[in-house]
Amino acid sequence: MTKFLPALTMGLAAAGMAMAVPANAQYRQPISNDMGKCRNGNGPSMLVTVSEIKASQGTIRVQSYRGTKADWLEKGKWINRIEAPAKAGTMTFCVPLPASGTYGIAVRHDLNGNGKTDIRQDGGGMSNNPSINIFNLGKPSYTKTAVTVGGEVKPISIRMRYF
Repeated sequence: MTKFLPALTMGLAAAGMAMAVPANAQYRQPISNDMGKCRNGNGPSMLVTVSEIKASQGTIRVQSYRGTKADWLEKGKWINRIEAPAKAGTMTFCVPLPASGTYGIAVRHDLNGNGKTDIRQDGGGMSNNPSINIFNLGKPSYTKTAVTVGGEVKPISIRMRYF
């Protein structure tokens, strides 16, 4: 039996490595706005209410990030992304999260739907509604946008801002 133990251990280790998830698989997941994932205490997730949407044109994009300096608003480091046609006024989104922890939400209104950030037209907002100005170039610190989420559905409100 002992002479088979090293082979068995190596076989199990190889099987475990084959089932390991690539590090980048935790990022960049486009999802639909499935409100059912925020019902009946299904968590961890954030129920994001976005208000002061300027017009019913273009696209609203909601992205979740880990609430860390290394991930917050870094290109390609978003976890989940929901895109929906914009509706003036208020919209609500259910953003599922991979585990309990600290996260930030960024919302963008691509008013003309061109897929680019047009500073003079497009709107934006973030969890905890930090001030966005020319000095922080629309990128407040992760410490100002961080929201701690346990196993629950955490409701948050975000006000859109337009320059």
